[in-house]
Amino acid sequence: MNDFIWPIRVYYEDTDAGGIVHHANYVKFLERTRLEWLRQHGIELTQLKQQYHLIFVIRQLTINYLKPAFLDDIVHITVNLSKLGKASMTITQQVSRNKEILCTATVKIALVNSIDKRPQAIPPELLKILTQ
Repeated sequence: MNDFIWPIRVYYEDTDAGGIVHHANYVKFLERTRLEWLRQHGIELTQLKQQYHLIFVIRQLTINYLKPAFLDDIVHITVNLSKLGKASMTITQQVSRNKEILCTATVKIALVNSIDKRPQAIPPELLKILTQ
């Protein structure tokens, strides 16, 4: 899949006492964008759980904070599927403002059975969507 881009406005609740986006809120921005990326491709987490008993679990998250974002900024978050395994995927993401990169992240995600919490192979239908 090609890069997916999602805009997010920085609200007062996203900032810290110094007036910049609190580091933990970047994780929320990244998560929201990954969910919108999945939705755009017809993948709903609730349906995935109900139909296949599958859930995505974050296995590893690496973030590099490069420059701050501020109140009222509109930042753009990208999603790029960089690696697809049998039961996992690696996604790279960037947060930017006016094409200036503020933050980069690599997210390793495992697919597990929602009942026994064991790794499970990506179903062929989902694999087809992810590789388009």
